[in-house]
Amino acid sequence: MLGLKLETDPHWVNIVEKNIEEILTDHAWCEQKAATNAISIMISYPYHSDLVDELLSLAKEELSHFEMVHQKIKERGYKLGFERRDEYVNELYKFMRKGHKKEIVLIDRLLFSAMIEARSCERFRILSQHIADQELRAFYHELMISEANHYTTFLAFARKYGNEVEDVNARWQQWLDYEAEVVKNYGKQETIHG
Repeated sequence: MLGLKLETDPHWVNIVEKNIEEILTDHAWCEQKAATNAISIMISYPYHSDLVDELLSLAKEELSHFEMVHQKIKERGYKLGFERRDEYVNELYKFMRKGHKKEIVLIDRLLFSAMIEARSCERFRILSQHIADQELRAFYHELMISEANHYTTFLAFARKYGNEVEDVNARWQQWLDYEAEVVKNYGKQETIHG
């Protein structure tokens, strides 16, 4: 369904299980960044009312996920650490077209967002299937479904607003190819994208 060209090795969970506090802290900040990204797109494209409505709901949901992850952190006696750099996301950001017509930039911002949601969804699926902690299995299964919805939302809006400008499906394939090269360097750390 996600179309990712390179799947994460399920053994990544073995790395995660060695430092649950780190994965939860990293995850919390990923949710915050996802909310901020949705708000940023709304600010840049306020004239697309349906996009604003949808991203407003999405931003609220991402913040509720931040709250949920923070609650898990506290329940386990951990503390929310400082925000982590997400090198994977920074690598994806380099592929976004900048300095083009506003609608071209919108397409890539939406595809960039869809890509991150797709990879997060895939990582949550792996956690929901392979992590030994049964509570976290259920938690990540629930979040996997939400991430899949976010992925399809961003992709649908890219097609809606982009197909008159360019072949969005062809551009999405370019994103998938690029991401497959980027992700080869990841899956070795106890972070959502690391």
